[in-house]
Amino acid sequence: AYLTVSGQLSGEAYACALGDVYTFGPTFRAENSQTARHLAEFWMIEPEMAFTDVQGAMDNAEALMKFTVGAALERCAPDLKFCDQFYGDKVLVERLTGIAGDEPFLRLKYADAVELLAAEIAKDPSKWQFPDVEFGTDLATEHERWLAEVHAKGRCVFVYDYPRTIKSFYMRDNEDGKTVAAFDLLAPGVGELVGGSQREERKEALEAKMVEFGLDPADYWWYLDLRKYGSVPHAGYGLGFDRLVCYVSAIDNIRDSIPFPRYPGSADF
Repeated sequence: AYLTVSGQLSGEAYACALGDVYTFGPTFRAENSQTARHLAEFWMIEPEMAFTDVQGAMDNAEALMKFTVGAALERCAPDLKFCDQFYGDKVLVERLTGIAGDEPFLRLKYADAVELLAAEIAKDPSKWQFPDVEFGTDLATEHERWLAEVHAKGRCVFVYDYPRTIKSFYMRDNEDGKTVAAFDLLAPGVGELVGGSQREERKEALEAKMVEFGLDPADYWWYLDLRKYGSVPHAGYGLGFDRLVCYVSAIDNIRDSIPFPRYPGSADF
């Protein structure tokens, strides 16, 4: 038995049988991430949808964000005003109102995002902690925040079609052979809130990719079995619930968003 960072692979089995499903439960990180944005154990909302491509998954993630933030504004207005006054620099409610509004989130291909970042960094590389950005770079938080806060002018932005070399084996390859149908949702003030993709439904392509990535297909026999007699296009994503709580309430440190925070080197409760 193992702890998992995601219920996604099992969720795919349910989605292929039932249609649209979601899981909500604890997930785990093995990395030694000592940051204000990471926990070793956190809660994840993970929808998985049959007969859906990557664009449909982005549509669903956008609708979920708008509905959730809108509900918080409607039902928890006094609490949000309190958070705004003491933690949100008097811009929290305005920012959340913009997310919940009618204006759609910006959508930007990864290759275009890298070009924009490279041009901006070239103006003064000394302002950036990670000034080296090129196709294949795993974007850092400062890059994500610039895209959402400056380029998108305070809007949420989807970055999609990431290089296949920096994403997981189960993400569907695009026709160009260089990218996968994957996306991240970046929010002003925090960076990544959602990550998702269209899943690889072609059995032979999935097996070949497992081997390429150094994985043993025998370990994933049941996952491959979902595709043995054919499959359907399906996609999904994960939304970190604790990080969403931080974003909506202007909490700086994710360890303050959960009653019993567990992070590398600390699991007292």
